[in-house]
Amino acid sequence: MTLKFFDKLSQNFIELLSDKDDYNVIIIVKNEKSFTAHSNVLKCRSPYFCKELKNIISNENNIKTITISNISDEIFDVILKYIYGAIVDLENVETKFIFDLMVISNELEIEELTKKLENHLIETKSSWLKSHFSLVYHSIFGGSIFKDLEKFCNDIVVKYPNLIFDAEDFPSLQESALVSLLKRDDLQLEEVIIWEYIIKWGITQNSTLPVDLKEWTKGNFITLKTTLQQCLPLIRYFHISGKDILKKIKPYKKILDKQLWEDLTQYFMDPDHPMESIILPPRTILTQELPTRATEQTKPLSTIISYEHVAEISSWIDHKSSIYSLTNTPYEFQLILRGSINGFNPQTFWDTCHGHARTVVIMKVKGTEEILGGFNPLAWDNTNTTDVWEKTNDSFIFSLKNGNIQNSILSRKNNNNYAILNVDKKHQKTNGPYFGNDLYMYSPSSNFTLDSNCACNNIDYEKSIRTTTHGPGDNARTEINRKSGVSLPVNRAELKETVDKIRLYYKFPKLPRSWINENYEGKKVLPRLDAVINEMTNKTEDIIVLPIRLVSKIKEVKKLQYYNLKSFQKHERIYKESNKRRTKCSHIYNSTSPGDPNLESNSIRPNTCNSNDAAERSRAKKKGNEEN
Repeated sequence: MTLKFFDKLSQNFIELLSDKDDYNVIIIVKNEKSFTAHSNVLKCRSPYFCKELKNIISNENNIKTITISNISDEIFDVILKYIYGAIVDLENVETKFIFDLMVISNELEIEELTKKLENHLIETKSSWLKSHFSLVYHSIFGGSIFKDLEKFCNDIVVKYPNLIFDAEDFPSLQESALVSLLKRDDLQLEEVIIWEYIIKWGITQNSTLPVDLKEWTKGNFITLKTTLQQCLPLIRYFHISGKDILKKIKPYKKILDKQLWEDLTQYFMDPDHPMESIILPPRTILTQELPTRATEQTKPLSTIISYEHVAEISSWIDHKSSIYSLTNTPYEFQLILRGSINGFNPQTFWDTCHGHARTVVIMKVKGTEEILGGFNPLAWDNTNTTDVWEKTNDSFIFSLKNGNIQNSILSRKNNNNYAILNVDKKHQKTNGPYFGNDLYMYSPSSNFTLDSNCACNNIDYEKSIRTTTHGPGDNARTEINRKSGVSLPVNRAELKETVDKIRLYYKFPKLPRSWINENYEGKKVLPRLDAVINEMTNKTEDIIVLPIRLVSKIKEVKKLQYYNLKSFQKHERIYKESNKRRTKCSHIYNSTSPGDPNLESNSIRPNTCNSNDAAERSRAKKKGNEEN
C-alpha cells in the first residue's frame, strides 16, 4: 500500500514561496514587478528556467536575476504558484486570462499546464474560442504544441472562414496564416469574396496608399502587388464570373501578371482556347452539417427568440446571403441577463454586460409583439466618465418575423460613426444600450417596465426596422455568447425634440409656444408644442424632471440641429424690455438674432398699436434728433 500526501506537500511548497530568507532568484516581469524564487525548484519544473539559469551569472549575493518583460504580474503569479504547489484556480477567471495563461505557459515550456489549459478551453470554452477566433488563430498558428487547438480551428475554418475574414483584427493576420487558408481547397467562400478580402488585407498593410483608387499611381499598384505576391497565385481566377471579373478584378489588373489578364480575357470569350496560365481547380463545396447542434436544440433557447431566429441572426453576423440551417448554425447564444430574472434597471445592464463583446440585444414591444434587436461586435464599457461613441461597420439592428410580421428586416451601419454608445457612469441609471440614435433604451424611473421611453428611429443605420418610432415595452432580457441578447421595452416620446421643447418652454415661460415651435430646427417633423402641452397638462412635473441632457449637451447628438440657447435668452430679454416700453402693444420681435446662423427668419406679427402711442413715439424720436 502506498500513502500519498500531495496536498500537504503542495501546501508546504507554496509556503516556501513566501520564504524570503533562502531565495536565490529574482524574476522581474512586466511593470517592473519582481518575484523571488529558488533555482532548484525552477529548474526542475521548467526547461525554460533551467536554460536561463545556466546562462546567468550570480551577483555578489549569489542571486540571479531573470527579466521577462512580456508577462504580466497577474499571470506570472499564477504560474509561480503552479510551479511550487501544482495548483491553478480558474474559478471566476475570465476566459481571455485562461487563454493568455496557456500561451505564456507554453513559452515557459511548462507542458503539463499548457496541455491542461488547452483541453479546458476546448471542452468548456468553445464558444469563446469561436467568438475570438482570429485572436486564437493568430496566437497558435505555426506552433507545434497546440495540436488539439489547431485541429479545432481548422475544422471551423473549413466551414466558417468569416470568423477570420470578418474579424476586426483580420488586417493584422500573419501572411503565413493567410496563405495557409488560401491554399485550402475546402475554404467555404466565393472566390470573388476571397479576392476582396485579400485586397483589403493588402491595402491595410500599406497605410500610405490613397483611399480613392482613381488617385493611385503606378508605384501604388507595384506596392500592393509586392505585398500580395504570396497570395495572388492562390486565387482561383478562372472560377470567378465574367461580371465579377470586370467589376472586382479589372480595377486592380495592374497587380496581375500581364499573361494572366490576357488569359482571363480570352477565357471568357473562348473557354476552350489553350491557356498559358495555371488554372487551379474550384474549391470544394461541403454539405456536411454540425452534428451536435440537433441535440442542443431540444432544450428551450429563449422565451422570445427561437432557434430559427438564432440561425438568421448568425447568418447576418457572418454576412451570409442565405440563412444557416438549424443544424449548421456556428454560434451558441448563452444567456447573461434576462429582465424577468435580473430586473429591468438600466444599471443592471451595464454592470452585467460590461466587458462582454459580440453581444445581441433583443427587445420585445408590448402590444405589437414585435421583436427588435441589435448586434454589438465591440465590448460594452461602463467605466466612462463621458459618453463615448464607438466606431464599427459590423454592428447592425433588426426586427424578426413573429406572428403577423411576415418578414425580418436587417439594417446595417451607414458608416462606422455613431455605431454604439457607451453611456457615461452618471447616466447609466437611466440609459440602457444604444445602437446609434436608431435603437436605444431609456427609463427616467430606472425601470424599463414602468416607462415608455425606449425608441426606434432611422438616423444612423441604413433603414428603418419598424413603421412607428415608439411603443411601450414588455419583458426584458439579455443573452450573450459570441452573440447574446437583451430583451427590454421599446418606446420613447418622439425622439428628444418634444421633451427639449417642453424644457425650453418652462425655462423661458415668457416666450410664446408658437415661437419655440417655429424656430426649433430638428431633422424630424414632430407634433407641435401646443398639442403636446395640452395633451400632458396633468404630467407637467414628470416632464420637467426628466433627466435629459442640458441643451448645450444635446447639440452633440448626430444629425439634429438644436437651438441656440443664447438666442432664446436674448429674445426673452427683448420681450421683457418691450413690455416695459409698450403697455398697449403686443410683443414685437423678429425670430432671427444677428449673427445666429442656426435660426431662420420667422417673425411674429404684432397686433395693431394705438395710433396716439405711435404718434407720441414719433414726436419723441424727432425731438431727440433735434437735440443731437
